[in-house]
Amino acid sequence: MSPKLKPHALWHVCMLLSLSATQIHCNDGVPQEVNLSPNLSTRQLSVSWLRGTASTFDLIVLRTEFNQTVFYGTVAPTTVEDGRYRWDWTSTEPLECTSLSVQLRSRDGQKTSDWSQPRILPGADLPNTERARMFPQDPVVLVGDNTTVCCIVEEGKVFGTIIYNKMVMNVVRLSRRSYAATKTNQSASPKSGTNVITLNPQNNLLTGTVVFVGYPPRPTDLYCETRDLTSVVCQWIPGETHLYGVKRGTYYTLNGRDCPKNAQRPPKDCSLPEWAGNWTLVAKNPLGQASLSYSAPLTHRVHLVDPANLTAVIHAWNATLLWDWVYPSYHSLALTCQRTFSGVGLQSVAILDLHPDTKYQVRVSCGAQQHFWKWGAWSKTLDFTTGIDFPEAPALWVSLDKDNTGTVMWKWQSHGEITGYELTLWSPDDNVQHTETLPPGTHVVSINLTRMGAAGKITATVTAENAAGASPPASVVLPQLSLDAETPPTVSRVASAAGGFSLSWAGDANATDGYAVEWRDTSCLQDCPVGWTKLVAGTTNVSLDPDTLQAGVWYGISLYSCSPDASELLQHWQGYTEELVPMTSVPNLMINQDNSDIQLTWGEIPLADHRGYLLGYRVYMGPKLTLIANLSDPHSHSYTVKNLPVSSYKFTVKAFTSAGEDTGSTASITMESYTDWLLLEILASLGTMTCFLFLVTFICYKKRKWVKTAFYPDIPEPKLAGDWSSTRGPLNVKPHSNSVVHIVDEPEWDTSKEKLVVIPEEDEDGVDPVDTDEPMSIRYYNQVVDERPIRPRYPDSSESSASSLDSARTDVTYTGIQTSGSSLTFQAEPPFPQDGQHPRGEFPVALAGGEGGYRPQVQPAVPCQGPAQVAPPQSFSEPQPEKGGSYGGYKPQCSWQMDSPGEADEGSIEATSMGSPTSVASTQFLLPQEDEEQSGGEGSSSATTWLHNLLSSTKS
Repeated sequence: MSPKLKPHALWHVCMLLSLSATQIHCNDGVPQEVNLSPNLSTRQLSVSWLRGTASTFDLIVLRTEFNQTVFYGTVAPTTVEDGRYRWDWTSTEPLECTSLSVQLRSRDGQKTSDWSQPRILPGADLPNTERARMFPQDPVVLVGDNTTVCCIVEEGKVFGTIIYNKMVMNVVRLSRRSYAATKTNQSASPKSGTNVITLNPQNNLLTGTVVFVGYPPRPTDLYCETRDLTSVVCQWIPGETHLYGVKRGTYYTLNGRDCPKNAQRPPKDCSLPEWAGNWTLVAKNPLGQASLSYSAPLTHRVHLVDPANLTAVIHAWNATLLWDWVYPSYHSLALTCQRTFSGVGLQSVAILDLHPDTKYQVRVSCGAQQHFWKWGAWSKTLDFTTGIDFPEAPALWVSLDKDNTGTVMWKWQSHGEITGYELTLWSPDDNVQHTETLPPGTHVVSINLTRMGAAGKITATVTAENAAGASPPASVVLPQLSLDAETPPTVSRVASAAGGFSLSWAGDANATDGYAVEWRDTSCLQDCPVGWTKLVAGTTNVSLDPDTLQAGVWYGISLYSCSPDASELLQHWQGYTEELVPMTSVPNLMINQDNSDIQLTWGEIPLADHRGYLLGYRVYMGPKLTLIANLSDPHSHSYTVKNLPVSSYKFTVKAFTSAGEDTGSTASITMESYTDWLLLEILASLGTMTCFLFLVTFICYKKRKWVKTAFYPDIPEPKLAGDWSSTRGPLNVKPHSNSVVHIVDEPEWDTSKEKLVVIPEEDEDGVDPVDTDEPMSIRYYNQVVDERPIRPRYPDSSESSASSLDSARTDVTYTGIQTSGSSLTFQAEPPFPQDGQHPRGEFPVALAGGEGGYRPQVQPAVPCQGPAQVAPPQSFSEPQPEKGGSYGGYKPQCSWQMDSPGEADEGSIEATSMGSPTSVASTQFLLPQEDEEQSGGEGSSSATTWLHNLLSSTKS
């Protein structure tokens, strides 16, 4: 070896020696004699061992069968007296569940020794297990803790599940036969505990246990007292632990002495023979213990026992009670009893202010007067009845109606069984008295004051009687204003107060005997109950008891002042103690259609059914009750829904108070088309008009003579000789008086006055002859009958009458056309020249046959011209008489030509033509015009013609 390598080799040798020494030293630190000491109830495993100078050790705990690590850590054990190391480990599972293996090794920093030999703690899951078992059995657990249970099944059996209080748990397998489940944060269990069971796959019970979850002892409120002034009794409130029974219950000791044990319920008192002044109470159960202390002087904690042998000496208005004490020590103790009786060794008291003929129950309880602690126990109950006494004067009131009737009412204090009443009505003004004896059960009597004579002061008096005697009389003067007042006081509305009425008023100096308040149901009509109360003088307010009133009733309340002379009505109120919804729905709901509007009408709800202040009505439409109107007027009884389309509708009307709505009344309607109503109206109008016309016609028919005389007088018919209906032929007539037609030429023609104006003749002696052969001359100016343009009439080519005049320049005067005489013959002039000028010449007038007279119509030598052959218009001159002094006779037209509006369009000169002969005494045409009967004017005159014919039917 070279010198350079010697130092390096030496260093390697030293390191090897050091490592070898260290390894030898660590191997010398392996723990020896490892012992395992289990505590099964607490699941604690105590591990102890020897050897080793290290201060820390590595500890590992394994489940032996599956070689699963349960715990691994470095621990610092404690040294025990014999030099052994010890460390305690607590298992989450019961130690019986499976076998555990424990190994240790020393640790010095990073240096460790070898592991010790495994030390095995055998479990209950051995192959030779004969039956299924569960651990722990009936454990007691603190509320809020976690609990792990395990089940060990038999070899070859199949495990199913673990159920905790009907809840399936999550299971961990510890070995081939052991299974565990953990319940966290447990709540208090019932008195019988919480069941935990194991089932196989077929849900058959394999095994189980009961877990008791509770609290450690929690006593409170400890105190001690004496009953006999010698011994002591301490009491406390045990507190709830949820643990019961001999094994799990709480046990108490007082000053080191055991208190009585009760397995059914926890004790709450404990007695000691002597008073100690200081006491300590200790309570224990499986989960822990607690203690309480108390101290007090003897005389400050005296609790008396109940009095014995209670008796009474009884009178009508008072009684004296007597009793005894069980402990003689009470005789020297200052006592007080309830109802504030006090005295040394009190053994009797007198009870005053009792009521006669009344049953009483009495018991006595007393306590120490000085340093009072609490009332003592009650004695047994003593029953007794006070004696009778004569009745007190009844409280009396009379309620009157306006028909001289009323009700006498009274309230009584009997002081014994009532044997009867006596009622007296007395009128000092009329000196009339009426007395009536009433049976004992009577306290309301109806009276009729008509037999008491004239209205005046009437006094009602009532006395009551029993076996002890008669009561003082009670009298009241009947309230006169209730009978005679025409204007009662103003009615005020009163609000409810706590289910009743609170009334107040100004004091009345005349109320020397106090006041009376009466109330009744204002909607009641017959045999109505009346409530009332009497008040002493000086009272200005009162509250009516709700027990005497009913909700939903409209009460009328009256206040009277009472005096020896009269009772006077001062004030009147009305109101409800509590408003309710109306009892009934609105009555008589009717629905009507008016074109596109729907009108709803309904009746009024009776006052008795209002049950509150009626605020109005609400109108709903449709099955969903859509609000369409809120009527705030309670007196409104109709509503109109406007402009509704034709359809079916359903309406509901509800009355409401402040409490709500009634059930509502419903009506439905299917609307009809408005045209139907319009047709009905038209038909109704036509029917009405028809009836009216029929009535007028009927009246006119019945009064036809008067109507005919008033509106259609008889017109003289033309007196025509001969038979005009026979075939035309020669007609021989007698000579006639001459008729003269004056044709007057009027140069200045006023076209605006186309009418014939009568020019009166000079009077001849003021009398016109009725019938004369002398010629008459009556002038007529042109009289236009129709304003329409009329084609001028021209004489035909035959022997025609020339009765037409020049329309523009000529006035025509018809004079005395007679029914007989010579005929005038008018010779036709040649037609007018083509230039349209009118030649002015004289028109010749000739006598037919050489003599003047009427010439009948004969077949003309020249055929009559039709309408198409009418000659042009001609001018005529005034006819001149021929020699012999005779005038030409009238020659009628062979063909009658009617004017027609259609014929006036040929541009001819307008002319006025008389379409028919006219009476000399009338402006009416004598012959009807055929064209008018057949023209369009026929419709307008048909009614007149019909009426004329109807009226003419009476003629003959």
